[in-house]
Amino acid sequence: MASANGHRPAVADQPGDVWDQRVASGLAFLRRRLAGDYDVDEFGFDPELTDTLIFPMLRLLYRDWFRTEVSGLEHLPRDDAGLVVGNHAGTIALDAMVLAAVLHDRHPTNRHLRLLGADLVFRMPFVSEIARKTGGTVACNADAERLLRGGELVGVFPEGFKGVGKPYSERYKLQRFGRGGFVAAALRTGTPIVPVAIVGSEEIYPLIGDIKPLARLLKTPYFPVTPTFPWLGPLGAVPLPSKWLIEFCPPIPTAHLSDAVDDPMVVFNLADQVRDTIQQRVNELLKRRPDPFGP
Repeated sequence: MASANGHRPAVADQPGDVWDQRVASGLAFLRRRLAGDYDVDEFGFDPELTDTLIFPMLRLLYRDWFRTEVSGLEHLPRDDAGLVVGNHAGTIALDAMVLAAVLHDRHPTNRHLRLLGADLVFRMPFVSEIARKTGGTVACNADAERLLRGGELVGVFPEGFKGVGKPYSERYKLQRFGRGGFVAAALRTGTPIVPVAIVGSEEIYPLIGDIKPLARLLKTPYFPVTPTFPWLGPLGAVPLPSKWLIEFCPPIPTAHLSDAVDDPMVVFNLADQVRDTIQQRVNELLKRRPDPFGP
């Protein structure tokens, strides 16, 4: 039926049309992969694979399973470089991947977060490939500075395995931020530091034990025991559906401190400032989320 102005109203896509479009898009993706018609940068980052396969899975996880709420996106650089520094937890470093997907989906220009990971990540079969393909690289100052000078958003979790592997009894208590290497990278490149507080990751795999002999055998920082793993076998890998809150804090400028990059007191003080900022925001977010598994 025509409208009053003589034009036929737009018809919404039918379910069959949507399915046909998805199949066509999937086949086109496969053809490009088989033909090698895709781009990978010097670090191994494959944006097409990340956007087409990885982020859709993470999107279901953070949006529907974790019911994630995000705030403070206005504090992220729109186009320039930025160093995003977060708290780390959860037994498995799922918070890093969730943060990357959330930032990409909610940022006005859909930017990718280039994550810095520990050496162990890049020594593990399959995991290292996924890390590289999704934009990750080893957490060293040289790579961090190259990315920042290239205008990228770089993500770092200075607590490292001390944060991811801390027992559930110490949840939401930030660990030491190491030697402040991330601060030095920001100072050398004049990049603002954007602290981000993440609440929710502590409850996905509550760490209640550590089988140290197995950890030594496997050459890992710890071998986790949680309420579901190893008791339930593969089902123990399913994260508990905790409620997540992620808040990006106002950026901390560093350009005016570039001459102090070799001053350890400046570096340590700035690292402490970032850590204190995140801890304060985590405490505030916990007050907003009294029930870890609430709506």
